[in-house]
Parts: sequence; C-alpha cells; structure tokens
Amino acid sequence: MVQLNITKQLQGSQGDMQLLVDLNIKQGEFVALSGKSGSGKTTLLRILAGLEEAQGNITVDQNSWLDQKHKLPPQKREIGFVFQDYALFPNMSVLENLLFVQKDRELAEHLLEVTELTELQDRLPNQLSGGQKQRVALCRSLMNRPKILLLDEPLSALDPTMRTKLQNEILALHKEFNITTIMVSHDPSEIYRLASRVIVLNHGSIEADGIPKNILLKTQGSAKFSFHGELLDIIKVDVINVAVISIGQQLVEVVVSDEEVKNLQIGQVLSVSTKAFSPMLNN
Repeated sequence: MVQLNITKQLQGSQGDMQLLVDLNIKQGEFVALSGKSGSGKTTLLRILAGLEEAQGNITVDQNSWLDQKHKLPPQKREIGFVFQDYALFPNMSVLENLLFVQKDRELAEHLLEVTELTELQDRLPNQLSGGQKQRVALCRSLMNRPKILLLDEPLSALDPTMRTKLQNEILALHKEFNITTIMVSHDPSEIYRLASRVIVLNHGSIEADGIPKNILLKTQGSAKFSFHGELLDIIKVDVINVAVISIGQQLVEVVVSDEEVKNLQIGQVLSVSTKAFSPMLNN
C-alpha cells in the first residue's frame, strides 16, 4: 500500500499552482497519471522517488519515506524509474547495464528473454534502436525487484507498432513481478490497454479518479462517437471542400460545406463526430 499526502508549490502551465495530492494506491495496481502538460504528473513521480522536495507524508507498506522529521534517500527507496531518455551507460553492454544495478545474472537473463533482447546482450547502447534501448531501460529498472515501478511517458518517442509491443511487455512484467506501477501518459489507448486505474491531475489537484472505462469513455450508451484533432489543411476538390484533420497519428479527410469553411482556421482543434453509430470495422 502506497499512501501519499503531499503538497508542493509549483510553476505550472497556467502560472503558480500548488500540487496537492492525497491518495492511496493498492499493492499490484497499475495506475495511469493523466492530465494536461504542467499539471504536476512528472513532479509527483519525482517526489515519490525522492528526487524532489515536498511537504507532507509518504508511507509505503507502513514504512515512512517522507514525514516532518525525515526524508528517505532515493537510493534506499525500492523504486524502479524509467525515463523518456533511456539513461543507459554508453560504455556498457546491454547485459552490463543490467548487472551494474544488481549482480543477479539469472534475473538479468530472464528479463532479456522476456523482452526478446537475449541476442543483443553484448551490444552497446549506440548499436540499438530506440525501442531496444527503452526495453533495456525497462529491464534495468526491474533488476532490484522494486516495490514500485515509475514510468514517465517511456514510449512517447516510439512508432505505433513498437509502442504496442512494449506496452504488452510492460503489462506482462507488471503482472509477473506483481509490482505497483505508476505511469504518466497522454495516450488514451495506452492508458486503456495497461491501467487498472486512472488519476487525472488538473492544475495540481486530482480532478478524476476511477477505472479507465469510466474516466476515458465519454459516450455512455450514446449512438454517437467523436474524436478531437487538429485542422491541417482545407483542400478544394472540384466542387467540394475536404478538411484534412490530424487525429492521433492518423490523417482523416472530412467533407465540409462552403459555410463551414468560413468558420475554420488552420491549426484549430476540432471535434469530429458521427450522427449515427454504424461504423465499419475491417482487418
């Protein structure tokens, strides 16, 4: 059980704000932290890891990590942390990066096997792709068999295929090691796939807390569905106007009338929705 009751003054995207978080996280939960940039998500991870100062209390399995009298040093917290930038030792091989954390060759070889890195164990980081580096970073974070795994948007720079593959590997390792996992993500599909609980931060405070189905799905029994995307272009094709909209990592073309074009601007964020729920699914 992780119990947090912390406050910290921050400079957020909308000016000064106070990070104010009071929550309990059960052993083995996979929690996703969501919300706009600058809402305090990464700061919360860093406070839990002991990398930033804060006021309040942090208790993990009835052991105090932070209170009014003391702060447990980061190296004594049973934490695994995976950053966006991998943070691998460039002069060490894949296997050496893992064994530097803990001289447990059996565990290292098992992690490399699960993540399909066994054949790459003697390579240096500069000989690996971005996805391979991130898998090494994930393996290294588990070498101390941590109680808590912290993931700060670890897959944001990867292509969709590699993201899906690593999502599956993260979930498999989370279940195998029964780790309490806390992940910062802006990707609704990633959150829905991985998390058992979603906590939405807004300007430093918890705005929503629940299961992904209740937090992420806006249509409850409605016959409509909608997506938000950025208007990239408006193309005139014969007598019709076609709006090119970026939704996620896909481009969508939508026919718009001359009257609608008058109210549209390139770069505008639009809602694309249907009037009838009768989509076609193809594989």
